Amino acid sequence: MGYVTSIVEQLRAAGCVFAEEEAELLTAAASDAGQLAALVARRVEGEPLEHVVGWAEFCGLRVEVGAGAFVPRRRSEFLAGEAVALARPGAVVLDLCCGVGALGAAVASQVPGGVELHAADIDPAALAYARRNVAPYGGAVWEGDLYAALPKGLRGRVDVLVVNAPYVPTGEIALMPSEARVHEPLVSLDGGEDGLDVHRRIAAQALRWLAPGGHLLIETSARQAPLTASALTAGGLAVRAATSEELYATVVTGRAPVA
Repeated sequence: MGYVTSIVEQLRAAGCVFAEEEAELLTAAASDAGQLAALVARRVEGEPLEHVVGWAEFCGLRVEVGAGAFVPRRRSEFLAGEAVALARPGAVVLDLCCGVGALGAAVASQVPGGVELHAADIDPAALAYARRNVAPYGGAVWEGDLYAALPKGLRGRVDVLVVNAPYVPTGEIALMPSEARVHEPLVSLDGGEDGLDVHRRIAAQALRWLAPGGHLLIETSARQAPLTASALTAGGLAVRAATSEELYATVVTGRAPVA
């Protein structure tokens, strides 16, 4: 297994903390020695592991990802869990700013009896993966800018609106790891001056799309949570926040009036 040792050494030299685990995944993804060498080279050059092997693990699912797509983060599993807790069987679930559709697929996979799943994003490259990831759950995928992507028939019907929109302040993009800065689309990272431009846009129109008593759940940071909560309150929603210390994750949830 000398070639495995060599791969581990190359990955370690490139700064990969979990070199042994990555070597195993790269080896499993390659069909022959030539392809393995190419995959290792891509990883050594700084491409995200998930892009190189073509998938990411999320909530126990293997979701497809690839070059130019945002990689689902483990912390977003907290957002998925919060959404699952609110989604009854048959609920209308909308994954807005869906990226590769990981959140929608995770929620649909965990609700007994299934849901009516919709996913929407402005990025056509991400949606190519989203279509495949939500297909097992009968999900419909829509392309466009936030709610403009959606069919009018969804207005007033959404029971669970789950959102992992970009929330990194523009000035902090340069501080992000190169894997994100270089290889993920800026539209999936940059949230504007304070990081919350998209949160405000989503919150402002949420009541038009939520069913009575429906919920909007948005991932944010602990530092930004008060501003995200203010946006949801201004949008007419009753707000609460929840945090996972284990995953370093924060979710702000807004509930639409029942009547």
